[in-house]
Amino acid sequence: MRLILYSKPGCHLCEGLQEKLEQIQGIDFELEIRDITTREDWFQAYQYEIPVLCRTAAASEAPAVEEPLPRPSPRASLRQLAQMLQKYFPNNR
Repeated sequence: MRLILYSKPGCHLCEGLQEKLEQIQGIDFELEIRDITTREDWFQAYQYEIPVLCRTAAASEAPAVEEPLPRPSPRASLRQLAQMLQKYFPNNR
């Protein structure tokens, strides 16, 4: 599974979430950071929403479909964030 974090430089909420995601252990996922300032379509879609977290399932023959996840609270602890992600990655226990 892959997590995609849409963010932009200088966004403290984005940086905080990225830092926590990089510290999570026990859940097998690949983290991809996408800077919304590098593509107009990402910027238009997420300029007022960042940080946006999506997951994709690696499909062997079809293009991966992004599924937005609920935005975690910036005050969520690392443990709380891991518990939230566990709901979306049920095969990683």
